Amino acid sequence: MLSRTADHLYWMSRYIERAESLARLVDAHYRMSLLPHSGDTLAQSLSSTMTALHMEEAYRQRHDTIEPRAVFDFVSLDREYSGSIISCLRAARENARAVRGSLTSELWETLNSTWLDARALIARSGSKPDIGQFVEWVKERSHLTRGVTIGTMLRDEAFHFTRIGTFLERADSTARILTAHQTDLKPGADAGAVPDPFEWSVLLRALSAFEVYRRVYRDVITPVKVAQLLILHDNMPRSLLRCCKEVYQNLKSVANEHSAETERRAGEMHAMLHFTRMENILATGLPEFLEEFLGRVRNLGDRIASDFLLPPAEA
Repeated sequence: MLSRTADHLYWMSRYIERAESLARLVDAHYRMSLLPHSGDTLAQSLSSTMTALHMEEAYRQRHDTIEPRAVFDFVSLDREYSGSIISCLRAARENARAVRGSLTSELWETLNSTWLDARALIARSGSKPDIGQFVEWVKERSHLTRGVTIGTMLRDEAFHFTRIGTFLERADSTARILTAHQTDLKPGADAGAVPDPFEWSVLLRALSAFEVYRRVYRDVITPVKVAQLLILHDNMPRSLLRCCKEVYQNLKSVANEHSAETERRAGEMHAMLHFTRMENILATGLPEFLEEFLGRVRNLGDRIASDFLLPPAEA
């Protein structure tokens, strides 16, 4: 496959997954804002999340304080900020347009109509769209895109590059969401304590893991069990272990003469998560573990770009 085609497919899927991850976070915090509790708690939660996603600096350039509605609009609807949901949807559509011949007509129509509908939604005169309805719509469109991808695409290199982009972005997103809550799992922290049930409920709901947690543990929400579910549970769709497993398997399907080391590092990440224990992670500390993991994800992304995709100057 041509590097240019692989590059567009890879980034198309990363942007769609990123839009969904942001929509999940906004939805969880939006629901939290409707509950009767301290405004300072919500502001702190939003600040921690934006810091983990490297968004706070860009937000502070336009706003003096953390105000929930301003944050929701910035993350969701700001067309000038490249990291917003609406910008991610536009970037996904542009990458898809560049490789229409590698996509099924159903997948192209899904991505194209998603962007056109989103653009029309925010271009309407009058009041801004309801944030709760908007992020729910984004999640539904992402689910539809993923379903059309799996249901219509040939299992060739084009399909595998879309899956690599999806799961690498998902691993990065899950790790960053955990980073926003990492202080509760520093070495020496009370493993059975629940410092703020709201915070951990937001995290679980952002990853569609609230019902899964109840089904797996049938217990009160504790930081250690939440972290174990989202890091080491192989059957949890958004866990780090599951994401790394999918990246490794799809990388093996597109391997070339240059990618042996990249494949080895992907396998090493999967093996590390598969064979480690939560006790070992806690002994080191979740912040240190997540920092190392995000470094490995960045390195793997750079190696994938070097082995398969366009050089930065050509992208």
